[in-house]
Amino acid sequence: MAMTMTQKILADHAGLPEVRAGQLIRAKLDLVLGNDITTPVAINEFEKHGLSGVFNRDKIAIVLDHFTPNKDIKAAEQSKQCREFAKCNGITHFYDVGQMGIEHALLPEQGLVAAGEAVIGADSHTCTYGALGAFSTGVGSTDMAAGMATGECWFKVPSAIRVRLTGQPKKWIGGKDVVLTLIGMIGVDGARYQSLEFTGDGVAALSMDDRFAIANMAIEAGAKNGIFPVDEATIAYMKGRVNREYQVYEADADAPYEKTVEIDLSELRPVVACPHLPSNTKPADEVNDIAIDQVVIGSCTNGRLSDLATAAEIIKGRKVAENVRVIVIPATQHIYREAMRLGYLYTFIEAGCAVSTPTCGPCLGGHMGIMAAGERTVATTNRNFVGRMGDPSSEIYLAGPAVAAASAILGRIASPEEIEQGGN
Repeated sequence: MAMTMTQKILADHAGLPEVRAGQLIRAKLDLVLGNDITTPVAINEFEKHGLSGVFNRDKIAIVLDHFTPNKDIKAAEQSKQCREFAKCNGITHFYDVGQMGIEHALLPEQGLVAAGEAVIGADSHTCTYGALGAFSTGVGSTDMAAGMATGECWFKVPSAIRVRLTGQPKKWIGGKDVVLTLIGMIGVDGARYQSLEFTGDGVAALSMDDRFAIANMAIEAGAKNGIFPVDEATIAYMKGRVNREYQVYEADADAPYEKTVEIDLSELRPVVACPHLPSNTKPADEVNDIAIDQVVIGSCTNGRLSDLATAAEIIKGRKVAENVRVIVIPATQHIYREAMRLGYLYTFIEAGCAVSTPTCGPCLGGHMGIMAAGERTVATTNRNFVGRMGDPSSEIYLAGPAVAAASAILGRIASPEEIEQGGN
C-alpha cells in the first residue's frame, strides 16, 4: 500500500509493514520533550501513577524556557520541580537558565532530533522538527508522562495534504511569509489532524531556518505535523550535530493525499496576519496605515540567527520610532553569542531596542513584553489570538523579521521595501 512520508515513519516506529489514515497505533519514541510549564503537570501524573523511572534518560529533554528567567514565585516553583525531577532521574538533556534556549530552536541546534525520528513534546509547536524530515507533534502532559515512562505513544495515523512549492523567493521573503500565506489559503482548520507534506523544487530555495519556521506553524493550520523532504541542506545541517545513525524516508510516488496546494515562491509578498487569527493574512503594504506600540523579534518561529541578520540589516544605522518599544530575543545562547560576534546586538541596542536572554516570555503573554489595553504589537511569534500577549483589547500582527524591523523603524506596519525607498 502506498504511504506518505509521515505514514512510513509511523509504520516503522510501530513495527508494522504499513499503516493507513485513521488507524490507531502505538509507536516507539526517539525523544520526549517538555518545558517549565508542561513538565510539572507531567511529573505530577508520573508520580500519581507510581511510576518508578524514565524509559531512557538520554531520550528525554526538559527545557526551562517559557517563564524563565522566572517571572514570579509560581514560575520559580515550577522550575524547581523540573530541576529536582531531572536530577533524580539523571536526565541528560536538561537545560536551565544560562544554558537553555527556546526549546524548538535549541533541540535541532543541539542535534537532539534527526531525520526519520519520532518525537513528541508537551508543547504544540513541537511540529517544528518536521523541517529535518522527522515526525514530531505536540501532545498533552499526560501523554508526556506516559512517554517518559514507556518510550511509546499512541497515534491516529493522519492523512496528508501535499504543499507543492515552486520558484525562488524574492529578497525579504522568508519562511514566515510562506507559512502565513499557506494558512491564509487553507484556514486555521484547513489541515485539521492531517500531515502537511512539503514538496517541489521550491523546497531547495528555502534555508533550514525557513523550513523550521514553516514546520513550526503547521499547527496553526490545525495540522498534526508538518514535514519536509531530506535533501542536501538537511544533511548539511545535521552534520556535526547528529552523532547517531538516522533514516531518510520518502513518500511513495502514488502516496495518497487529500489535496495538493500550490505555492509559487516567486509571487509572494511580505505579509502580516492581522488580528485575531493567523489566517487573517494581508500584504504588509496594504495595511501600512496602522500605528503600533511594540515590536517583538524572536520566538521559536523567528528567533534564529538568519532572522536576527535580516532585522539587523534593516535596522542598522537607524533609530526605532518614537513611542515604539522593540524587544529582540535571540532563541538560544549560541545564537546570542553569534549575534554579538557579528555585531547584530550592537546594531539593535544602538537603534534603541531592548535585547533579552532567550525566553518564550512575550509570545504567550508570560513576561518581557505584555501589552496594555488597546496597544498593538508586530511580532514574529506564531499566534495572534485575543489576549495572547496581554490585555484582551490589545492586538497582535504576526510577521516575519523583515516586516517587524521595518515596522519598528517607521512606527507603523511597513514592508521592508519602504525602508529601502526611504519611507517615513
